[in-house]
Amino acid sequence: METNVDVLIIGGGLAGLTSAIHLAKSGLKVTLIEKNEYPKHKVCGEYISNEVLSYLQWLDLEISDLKPSHISKIAFSTANGKMISGNLPLGGFGISRYELDNYLYLKAIKKGCQIIQDTVTDIQFIEDEFRISTSNTLELKSKIVIGAFGKRSNIDQKLNRGFIQKKSPWLAVKAHYSGEFPNDLVGLHNFKGGYCGVSKVENNIINICYLVDYETFKQYKNIEEFQSKVIYKNPHLKAVFENCELLFEKPLTISQISFEEKEAVENHILMIGDTAGLIHPLCGNGMAMAIHSAKIVSELILEFSENTIRSRKELEEKYTQAWNAHFKSRLRMGRFLSKILLSQKLTTFLMQLLAIFPFVLPEIITKTHGKPIILKS
Repeated sequence: METNVDVLIIGGGLAGLTSAIHLAKSGLKVTLIEKNEYPKHKVCGEYISNEVLSYLQWLDLEISDLKPSHISKIAFSTANGKMISGNLPLGGFGISRYELDNYLYLKAIKKGCQIIQDTVTDIQFIEDEFRISTSNTLELKSKIVIGAFGKRSNIDQKLNRGFIQKKSPWLAVKAHYSGEFPNDLVGLHNFKGGYCGVSKVENNIINICYLVDYETFKQYKNIEEFQSKVIYKNPHLKAVFENCELLFEKPLTISQISFEEKEAVENHILMIGDTAGLIHPLCGNGMAMAIHSAKIVSELILEFSENTIRSRKELEEKYTQAWNAHFKSRLRMGRFLSKILLSQKLTTFLMQLLAIFPFVLPEIITKTHGKPIILKS
């Protein structure tokens, strides 16, 4: 079967679904290919900065219907438990990917987007047109392709992207828990070899997601032993884990997470969300960045479809410029903070600095977050 569409989106996560809704709302013929069924849990911090609220409302998305937690405070601790607290400059909300992605999926269908559960096996760009093949022998043609296939994919290998050639030391672990934890707080807690985020999502559920260096993790038999012998050395994390009950059969894990720089455009594919660049989870803002990148790419594609942008080269250049302007410095700050937090001496120095100058904490947070999105009139 061969199909022609205006825009083809590969990947139905947060960025891909948001872009699908935006483009379909604006009248384009959109097809999205996603290999997994909805709903599905994903390894994610599940906190979204309020910077994207106006855009979500413009998309006719009523996130309040999902009963998210409302988060306005942050607490940060070192591996030995020394704590610094403060207010989040913009605040945000907690919502699980299980609920949010499924909600966006249903909205995209309602807007007229075609969503196909399948796996892309090949992408070719021939005579100014994309030709896409799938494992179920679909053949699709599209003028525009958006890459929204996440942190790491077989497509990255096919495109021979630079970051995929390097081994990454990072492993992420995530699970939901029941228990007591403040509704308005996100906790970021350091431990040897990594750091952990704790916050509420919908229905009073606690999301715990941590990132650890694999060399540290592999010294232990399993997740339970690692947590008890390493993570529990931070008294704040020990208290959280010992007073919470696991809601999953077992935690979710994902390995080979790369924070290397990526290109926003590869082989004429416009990359969004984690596919274009992954911010360290300790910055707590990857979900907002994914949503914002979907807005940027969608607006430029619409300008291209209306001939306001007159060539593919101009489209790609404008998207790369916009991505860099909005996100490059935030990604750089995330990498810098990660290096500090993995050094005990540097972390101690940072905590001493914050104790003397507490106003620095919201300044650091601001460096990894964007300003509220302003919509075009």
